[in-house]
Amino acid sequence: MFSPIFNAVFDQCVSDYHLTDHVDAPHTNTHQAGSLEFLLYEKNWIDTVQWHLEDIVRNPDINPVDGLALKRRIDKSNQDRTDMVEYLDGYFLQNYSHVVPEAGAGINTESPAWAIDRLSILALKIYHMRAEVLREDADSNHREACQTKLNVLLEQRIDLSTSIDALLSDIESGKKWMKVYKQMKMYNDPSLNPILYKSKG
Repeated sequence: MFSPIFNAVFDQCVSDYHLTDHVDAPHTNTHQAGSLEFLLYEKNWIDTVQWHLEDIVRNPDINPVDGLALKRRIDKSNQDRTDMVEYLDGYFLQNYSHVVPEAGAGINTESPAWAIDRLSILALKIYHMRAEVLREDADSNHREACQTKLNVLLEQRIDLSTSIDALLSDIESGKKWMKVYKQMKMYNDPSLNPILYKSKG
């Protein structure tokens, strides 16, 4: 089963970030370069920094110039996130390249890495919802409501983890086969976004 590894790395990364709790803090990935754990940590670090950038940019008192700079940083982070997901899918494609799918093997609605992406975001939701449960300056109604939400998030992680393990098991056994489509995001591509390519004229 892969999901315990995924969740452990994601939880570690989120915890490591909050040692400084700063979007510009450097990070040290202690996992072996090129390993699955290394890639997962890098993936979650992108997600964690972006989570906090999204918080900062929603400050109603933010200077508009700073807000625009943050929005563009978030756009780049979204592209980095997509690139990392596609890189992770490449890892799994290589890992299962020897598998011959069974006749009639199906295709999943999403690739393993995009499901793992949702697991990474869940780790962030769980961390921050738990922090709300433990907030000493919040009233009991707030904490109880957040505890209810936390319980749902924890259940969701169990279900998603189980589904990811089942998908990877099916791919490994040939019951399903991996077919990955690039996201082909257009808004960051100066040759595909009409606002960008028309501005060159």
